[in-house]
Amino acid sequence: MNDLKWDREFALEQAAEDEELLQELIDIFKESSTTDLANLKQGISKGDAVMSMGSAHSIKGAAASLGLKSLRDLTGTMEADCREGSLRVATEKLPELEELLSLLQKL
Repeated sequence: MNDLKWDREFALEQAAEDEELLQELIDIFKESSTTDLANLKQGISKGDAVMSMGSAHSIKGAAASLGLKSLRDLTGTMEADCREGSLRVATEKLPELEELLSLLQKL
């Protein structure tokens, strides 16, 4: 889990120190990130930077609220590039994002 650079203490604080709530939030993020990843891939394949930007933004926000620093930083970089109308970073970093999201599934 070190690759995720997970600040579990921060995440638990966000969940009002409630372990069950934290696990629920993680489970919700696992589900939503699967959809967001599919939408990101679709945006890349269509050449749609706006769609890709929205998907990266969604993952970034959820990751940030759960203290998942690697995911937050990576998707933030992808989002910023897409905001400029480019899909270069999203395309290049997609395998890294997929790897981090597969690690997320183990939380």
